[in-house]
Amino acid sequence: MKTLVQGWERELVALHERIACQFSRSESRQRSLAYLKALLGGVERKNGWQLAEWMGESTPDNVQYLLDRARWDVHAVRDVLRQYVVEQLGATDAVLIV
Repeated sequence: MKTLVQGWERELVALHERIACQFSRSESRQRSLAYLKALLGGVERKNGWQLAEWMGESTPDNVQYLLDRARWDVHAVRDVLRQYVVEQLGATDAVLIV
């Protein structure tokens, strides 16, 4: 199980490397990875306070800054994530049902 979790973390870090260049500041890049880990982690309730606490922040201010005021290209991140999903799950005969 430990190796499986380590594999997931390596994959998340590799994915983050693909989107990291979209964040203009190093603090935002680092915080975005921590935020993704918190979202995928064992935080029971995914609200600002609990995510921030899991990330080691004393208040949700920095998380709120990342999501609301930090400079990053949301469309470029969306495109990278879409491409990643297609690479991982895509098949020529696949159908996506939402």
